[in-house]
Amino acid sequence: MGVLEDKARARVFYKYLSKVYDEVNAFIWTEAMRDETLKWFDLDSSASVLDVGCGTGFGTEGLLRYTDDVTGLDQSEHQLEKATAKLGTENVDFTRGDAERLPFATNSFDAIWSSGSIEYWPNPHLALREFRRVVRPGGKVLVVGPDYPDSTVLQKVADAIMLFYDEDEADRMFRNAGFVDVEHRVLQAEPNRPRAIVSFGRVPDDG
Repeated sequence: MGVLEDKARARVFYKYLSKVYDEVNAFIWTEAMRDETLKWFDLDSSASVLDVGCGTGFGTEGLLRYTDDVTGLDQSEHQLEKATAKLGTENVDFTRGDAERLPFATNSFDAIWSSGSIEYWPNPHLALREFRRVVRPGGKVLVVGPDYPDSTVLQKVADAIMLFYDEDEADRMFRNAGFVDVEHRVLQAEPNRPRAIVSFGRVPDDG
């Protein structure tokens, strides 16, 4: 387990990173990449969406272009403060909570979006099962995380810090959690920058 997959360490980390998060995030996960992924997600305008690990609201801001029923969840109060200052509370219901123990009833949402959060979850399999629980039958889930580096040296560094994974592992996680119609795409802002892996799955119509 990487250093930042510990929840207490991650909260401290984001206390300080929240001040410059948007600038740092743009190096890896750009606005163009987000917008391309949102088009692929293809949200209905009436969809209720939960943004898990919403951070400072970068993904949330994009979701609001497609639907006005968005809930943002993050475990960091400092990240949520930044998101609230940016987007306000009239447009988004911001909630502090844990991806592995979502504070919502079963079948609460039509979709879940999560970008740049899975790498900090100690148990992503548990979180994905929670995603399936709170998304209604037929609903969809999209998760963006860091693609595993090709270099052996970078792999060791990555493993020591947080969760990195490849398409095969993403596929196993989604299918083991019970999702169907699972697909993956790898995006990269520019050559020699870190890659992002985007994974999509749907809750079976029978739940």
